[in-house]
Amino acid sequence: MEVESSARPGFGTSIHITAIDGIINVNSLFTLAVFIDLVSFHVYSFSSFLFSSIIALSLKQAIRIFKSYGGPIRLHEAALMARVNKTALRVAIVVSAAGSVSGCVFLMLALVNVVQIKLGILSCRSVYSYGAVVPLFILVPVGLLIYVCMVLYALTC
Repeated sequence: MEVESSARPGFGTSIHITAIDGIINVNSLFTLAVFIDLVSFHVYSFSSFLFSSIIALSLKQAIRIFKSYGGPIRLHEAALMARVNKTALRVAIVVSAAGSVSGCVFLMLALVNVVQIKLGILSCRSVYSYGAVVPLFILVPVGLLIYVCMVLYALTC
């Protein structure tokens, strides 16, 4: 990785590691949900979460290795922080977050299929099916929008 100095004091790799930890935690929850017998899209969802987690864990490990073994470090607020290429870091975080978002979308589609199997297909206009699917189509995109905004905010630090 190419060395780049921090433009703003007070922000560094600790914020990025916290953002990466958030991605990993979200992915582990949804990966568990995939194994609760979802009918379709489960392979796509699982592979998206797995891809995102592997990228995030690799990035986190690269930062730790770079910080531990001879990489340039600086003392800031009683914590050793590595200087890393911010462009590579940001690209990896965006790719990892994109994997998480696609995993959420595929998981939502799988849940719609489960609802259609359990409560009736949507084309029959079952009140119960719509009652289960409408909140799903409202809450998941709102949650994803908040998640994407937070990831983009973490990239500005």
